Amino acid sequence: MSEKTESETQLHCPYCYNLQEDFESLKSHVLSEHKTEPVPEKEGLILLTVNGESHSVLVEPEWTLYYLLHDRMGLTGAKMFCDRGACGSCTVIMNGRAILSCLTLAIECDRAVIETVEGVAAEQPKLIEKYAEHHALQCGYCTPGFVVTAKALVDKNPNPTDQEIREALAGNLCRCGTYPQHPIAIQDFIRVREGKEDV
Repeated sequence: MSEKTESETQLHCPYCYNLQEDFESLKSHVLSEHKTEPVPEKEGLILLTVNGESHSVLVEPEWTLYYLLHDRMGLTGAKMFCDRGACGSCTVIMNGRAILSCLTLAIECDRAVIETVEGVAAEQPKLIEKYAEHHALQCGYCTPGFVVTAKALVDKNPNPTDQEIREALAGNLCRCGTYPQHPIAIQDFIRVREGKEDV
């Protein structure tokens, strides 16, 4: 029998996110440090990969993926604008598809591969540079959702038309009205990525 990997044995406390060596250690930690909180059950244990890193996390049934990523894991790039799935500012990529993290329960994300805007910035910094260069952002609050949606699009469709870009971004809202600049920034990013323009 092979040894368990670190991601399979170590668990994060759902209340303070401190790392514990195993489930029994986690229960002891909660009983001693969080006496007024419910003791976690193994049914709430999920394994997920976030921006290339493996995590084992005990989650509560009502936690959204947004809450887990933003409030528990400290990945604050995704934003909460409407909390109703109408604006796209909380978009992340799950298993290659752009999804709304405010409408996705964390408990449903077991074994999922998640990419947040922090991961996009590390993997494709030129995409964000092109957004800035072409003024596709103003206040910047909605920008992470747009960038993540754009990344999911070009991963699936390396050469989208302007119309396909507009359709992919249709679920993302911008109060500053930067909509015309998004296709320009994305098409410029594609040219750079394909080596058709000097980096």
